[in-house]
Amino acid sequence: MKSISDISNRSKGIICILFAALGFSLMTFFVRISGDVPTMEKAFFRNAVAFVVSLILLIRSGEKICIKKGCGVDVFFRCLFGTSGLIANFYAIDRLNIADTNMLNKLSPFFAILISIPILKERPKKIDIAAVMIAFLGAMLIVRPTGDNVQLFPALIGLYGGFGAGTAYVFVRKLGKKGERTPIIVLCFSVFSTLVTVPFIAMNFVILRPWQLLCLILAGLSATLGQFSITSAYKFAPAKEISVFDYTQVVFAAILGSVFLGEVPTLLSFIGYAVIIGVAVFRWKRDS
Repeated sequence: MKSISDISNRSKGIICILFAALGFSLMTFFVRISGDVPTMEKAFFRNAVAFVVSLILLIRSGEKICIKKGCGVDVFFRCLFGTSGLIANFYAIDRLNIADTNMLNKLSPFFAILISIPILKERPKKIDIAAVMIAFLGAMLIVRPTGDNVQLFPALIGLYGGFGAGTAYVFVRKLGKKGERTPIIVLCFSVFSTLVTVPFIAMNFVILRPWQLLCLILAGLSATLGQFSITSAYKFAPAKEISVFDYTQVVFAAILGSVFLGEVPTLLSFIGYAVIIGVAVFRWKRDS
């Protein structure tokens, strides 16, 4: 039995990204069932919970709550793209069906590989690009976006959500190379995102029902799991090696929909699951 220290960084990255996929799929589920709540209010709760958790972890660890020298600019861009991408994703969730929203958001690994080229100088092999594209096609089989249910403006906003998330992950990877700590990265992102949403909430505050409050708190906790996991994942390994595993979020979302919302996957969905898992296993075997 291998100890944690014996596991390669790539394997650790894959494990973390699987936990991130589970956390973010739960977040989407709870955000959706929370009902008619303004987008910015949903975003506030999602980030406020992460702020509290990361602050507690930092205080308990006894570490200094400060950004390492030379990391400030990268932290800012991680916060900027992460926050704008998050708000765009929540906006799309409220205005498109959840399948189309997930599809647009799942473009983030593809964007991460592309953005890694100029930012990190990481040149992916042709097989890496092919793997992500095949997984992307598998995701399309699951969600089947059509022109009938995608409105242009919300769809473009949702597309930016995927771009923002993918770009943010690249800066997380860059910060990891510089030795910045995961709780600090999550804390800065949470503070930045929370402060951005406060003025909008003040202008359009909606009193939450107990059920909605519970859903948004659970969404925040799920997002915190996802945030810590995704931050750790891209610190352990480059996007070209692990981003394909992020597509398992679509599988987790389908399971949640089936069990709790009575959504029965179609044959095409099952084919999509097989494609995604097949690509993941292929990558694992090829590089192990």
